[in-house]
Amino acid sequence: MRTTVGIIGAGPAGLLLARLLHNAGIDSVVLESRDRAYVERRQRAGILEQGTVDVLRAAGAGERMDREGLRHDGIELRFSRRRHRVDFPALTGGRSVMVYAQTEVCKDLIALQLESGGPLLFETEALAVEDAGTDRPRVRFRRGGASGGGGTEEVLECDYVVGCDGFWGVARAAVPDGRTFERTYPFGWLGILADVAPSHDELVYARHDRGFALLSMRSPSVSRLYLQVPADTDADSWSDEEIWDELERRLETDDDWTLRRGPVTQKSVTPMRSYVHEPMRHGRLFLAGDAAHIVPPTGAKGLNLAVGDVVTLARALAHRAATGSDELLDTYSATCLRRVWQAERFSYDMTTLLHKAPDATPFEDRLQLARLDRITSSRAAETDLAEAYTGFPVG
Repeated sequence: MRTTVGIIGAGPAGLLLARLLHNAGIDSVVLESRDRAYVERRQRAGILEQGTVDVLRAAGAGERMDREGLRHDGIELRFSRRRHRVDFPALTGGRSVMVYAQTEVCKDLIALQLESGGPLLFETEALAVEDAGTDRPRVRFRRGGASGGGGTEEVLECDYVVGCDGFWGVARAAVPDGRTFERTYPFGWLGILADVAPSHDELVYARHDRGFALLSMRSPSVSRLYLQVPADTDADSWSDEEIWDELERRLETDDDWTLRRGPVTQKSVTPMRSYVHEPMRHGRLFLAGDAAHIVPPTGAKGLNLAVGDVVTLARALAHRAATGSDELLDTYSATCLRRVWQAERFSYDMTTLLHKAPDATPFEDRLQLARLDRITSSRAAETDLAEAYTGFPVG
């Protein structure tokens, strides 16, 4: 099998890249180890930056998002029982974000790819990337999925290979002499999905002496909520009632706001880490999304960073096809990493601003409150947060 661009991984990065390349007249093949049902139901990010929304619309994948997604023009910060709304459009010249789950983005892109794009092969495990340093890279793969074990090995010959297969995928392992930067946090997020209307019409980020809490949503009838917990927490060790009680404590205010409770349909613990792999390219192998970088979810940057990567790469590959020049391909890693590190910085700032470290001193607690006071009393500080949250420029 042969194609111009071999894409490993059918998450939002791989699927969007395939769509952008198709629209530019460049053929591709997408290899995904899981089956379609798994890809379309795995819960991940739910906040789309303004730039991501614009990209999906331009790619032809925005119709259902515009119909069912929830535009949000701000977030609320809570601390010391106080509430402060950050007004995105007023601070950023009109930018906002969209609440639209990654599962729904993947469904939309999969439907487009199967209808009019190149091959999208589910249950097809990439085994290795070979000869990435040459002009004829190859991907060895086996049909039958990550747990299939059987089947005959096959080879996908490409002009370029793009690893959108996450931290544990084969693409990152094929980049020699890479340098990594990482930080693991001593806490995680206990997250729930609940069949109840959200208790607020925008996201609420709460700093509390007992730990961080987040009120979010997936739809007008489904709430998504999180609690900071120790990193080694077993989700099943918390009863539904205990979770609701703790959310109520951490989200409490001095006014008459109340938390709506409902049936919990899903419960899990998300670890928190920051990670960057440099460079994001080796020869004709390019890394995108979680294969190259991971951010704690506090800043809502993971999916959006992946979109920035593949937009940059699609532009570079289209430039190569049109002009024969490798100029944009040669600067891909440096271009992406500028945006990546700004997102890492913002995600780290939000995490350390709102979470209580296990060994936090009274001095550090007061510094957190001083930082929050600064954001809520200074238009310049508030604007910096709003600009970062709604998205850094791509490219």
